[in-house]
Amino acid sequence: MATDSRWAASAESGLARGSIRRWTRVGPADVIDLFVYVVVLNLAVEYTPSVISESFSLSLLAAALLKIALELVIVLKGRILTRLSAADTRRAKLAAAVSLWVVAAGSKLVVLELVDLVFGDAVSLGGFVPVTLLVGVLLVSRAAVRRLLSDTAITG
Repeated sequence: MATDSRWAASAESGLARGSIRRWTRVGPADVIDLFVYVVVLNLAVEYTPSVISESFSLSLLAAALLKIALELVIVLKGRILTRLSAADTRRAKLAAAVSLWVVAAGSKLVVLELVDLVFGDAVSLGGFVPVTLLVGVLLVSRAAVRRLLSDTAITG
């Protein structure tokens, strides 16, 4: 009987589960993003002394972790920007702007802690400044490759 009630509860939450499935579905753009992140991360490992990865496998896993974390941050920033543009009072705009700043700065600290928690000393992204620069380069590289591929798809 308990199984039937869990099944019914699961069926009722189908909408939520469907949105999770959509979010976890991996598309070609996600795979390309992961490749871009691996390349950028390994270049950072090679040219920045504070960024460390003991092996390519670990850098691949770290790139996957960065992809997930940055996707969540992008979604969160998008929601905050929507609130900011919809805000009609000065107080609401200030609250949204402060929230955006907290997410922008706090996300770097969260990324550092996640990497430390998951990989320990085997992977290090340096400190706040190196990870901020790394995230900026990751996002710019991702946008450039997506733009390059979308232009290629249109003209090719």
